[in-house]
Amino acid sequence: MPTFSLLKGQPVFETRSGTKIGEIMDLCIASSGIVNGLLVKKGIFFKQTYLLDIQKVASFGWDGVMIEDSKYLKKLKESPEYTLNHQHAIDGMLMLSKSGDSLGLLKDVYFQEELGTIVGYEITDGFFSEITEGKQVIQSGKPVAIGKDAIIVDVNDT
Repeated sequence: MPTFSLLKGQPVFETRSGTKIGEIMDLCIASSGIVNGLLVKKGIFFKQTYLLDIQKVASFGWDGVMIEDSKYLKKLKESPEYTLNHQHAIDGMLMLSKSGDSLGLLKDVYFQEELGTIVGYEITDGFFSEITEGKQVIQSGKPVAIGKDAIIVDVNDT
């Protein structure tokens, strides 16, 4: 299951024409922890941001994201509730278990592309802990609660 960091920067292609329409730049995430869309950069000189509903994606490949019609991209009129890296970013937020234990800081997410469900969270305690302990992944099949100060995740189901 890929992380968002592997998806970021991938081209978006229209399957009917084979035309590259833009590049993936971020995830749109609801406060319940569900990925409901992708932010796509489009344009050559004046890049604009568009929203692509996750349900409109035909397939996620290793080398590109496929959609059937470029009309599926909607101009972004208002900021998404949360994103991973841009406006209202959750990257670097404190993650806590439902029992109140600190898990670390969010670094990346694993998600089922077809459903838009986040199933894992890559966390860090800082650069040095990554070198000594390696990458830490928290798995949870239940949606999280994303708040102003922290992300709450149920880790009891793993």
